[in-house]
Amino acid sequence: MTTGTTGTADGASLLGPDARFRAFFDDPRWALGIIRATVLEAAHPQVGAALAENSTFVAHPWRRLRNTFLSMRRMFDADPAVRERETARLNRLHARMSGSDARGRAYDAMDRPTRAWVVATLFESAVTMCRLSGQPLDQDTMEHMYAEYRAFLAALDGDARELPEHLNDFWPYFDRVVEEELEDTEAARVILFRLFDHLPAPALLQGAPTLWAAGRAVVGPLIGAITVASLPEAYRRKAGLPETPGAPTLMQGAYLAAGLTRFLPEGWIDAGTIIEILSLSPHGDDRRARSADALRARVKRAAALLRLVTPLGPDGGTGTGHHPAPAAPTAPAPTGKGQRSAEEFFRQVLDQTGDGHLDWPDLAAMARELATRLDLDEPEETRLYDAFAAWWRELQAALDTDGDGRVSVDEYAAAVPSLAGPALIRVAEVLFDVTDKDGSGTIDADEYRALFRTAFHRDLTTTDGVHGRSAFVGDFVAFMSGRRSNTPYDPLLADA
Repeated sequence: MTTGTTGTADGASLLGPDARFRAFFDDPRWALGIIRATVLEAAHPQVGAALAENSTFVAHPWRRLRNTFLSMRRMFDADPAVRERETARLNRLHARMSGSDARGRAYDAMDRPTRAWVVATLFESAVTMCRLSGQPLDQDTMEHMYAEYRAFLAALDGDARELPEHLNDFWPYFDRVVEEELEDTEAARVILFRLFDHLPAPALLQGAPTLWAAGRAVVGPLIGAITVASLPEAYRRKAGLPETPGAPTLMQGAYLAAGLTRFLPEGWIDAGTIIEILSLSPHGDDRRARSADALRARVKRAAALLRLVTPLGPDGGTGTGHHPAPAAPTAPAPTGKGQRSAEEFFRQVLDQTGDGHLDWPDLAAMARELATRLDLDEPEETRLYDAFAAWWRELQAALDTDGDGRVSVDEYAAAVPSLAGPALIRVAEVLFDVTDKDGSGTIDADEYRALFRTAFHRDLTTTDGVHGRSAFVGDFVAFMSGRRSNTPYDPLLADA
């Protein structure tokens, strides 16, 4: 069977509703497979550098997951127009990511061999996850699915020539890249050994930090061990990854257990619904969020009752003979009514990439998230990016006192009032314009929900179910200059 798919109609048809890959969207095994694929992507020096410089996967992993899943769904949508629009959006996004890594090597997210490697990791990880779960793909299925992935690459690049034409030639190509090009990158190590150990709670579970921390302490290291054990031996050896005793057995068990979900009735697992529920802001107007809030309140009352009726031990513990668990971290004290500290705002909102500094990639990530939420096309998307770029130049001139090209938390805290300058006001005005889809001069309920994924907040000043330009600009500037907390803008850029 020939898999020489290019950007032809035949290639495009492989991405439609009958694509074999679509079956993995709601497959729990794919949760393990996509983590493995992401590590192999990040181990490529070009991808690793782009992730380290531009990605929000450390500070905002749940948001990144939601956007990635939505993008994959669009790329395999039944409507060719949806696929073409998403392709154009991805190419615009990647065209804005270039630079150099810590060793001075250039990277470019539009580099064709690198983009081919990303697609290769998805295909190889899909094949591997089926094999590890005891359901290996037959040759015909693998060949058909490989053609789908080449069609995916062709949709992005115009052709698929960077991947071998035939499946039999793919495996030597994959082994060669692993042996000769992959490295022990910082981005790969962050995913394996830091991300899941420090994974922030999704929006819906932020009200239960102790419960989340306890579960993460157990599950995080397990996911890391499973992922390491599933990686190619050649890469594990090159990167010096540890061989945890029992990890191969644990990995096999995890994949087998995930594979058993195929016996569940169809429709019981819907990845899109699960991700949407996790992304719901607490106390939002969505009925699913209200149900979760009610459940969380009952859990808190039960925990309080348990503490009340459990006798204290001589050390102030629960009398079980164990030391008391450390208290959950509390939020920094606000600097005034409705305000957060400069350090807190810097960490939660401004430092989008989680590297401890504010620079252009952080503001570009803000623009990218807002453009994604509003599903912007050109030229609105470019207008938004340009406004954020102007704001970055203003911030850099005002706050970068040591001239290193970025802003530290101390530099920021020393000059917070400088944030609310003309360029930030311009960002707010452009955001209002691109949110106001119908050009009415106001943001109605539907337009507001597209941006905030919730209804009008009760504390906002609205008239007849609309939000005017001056009120919107004032609220946004007050939020982004760090003066207000607990506003509708918090989940816009602060949610994990």
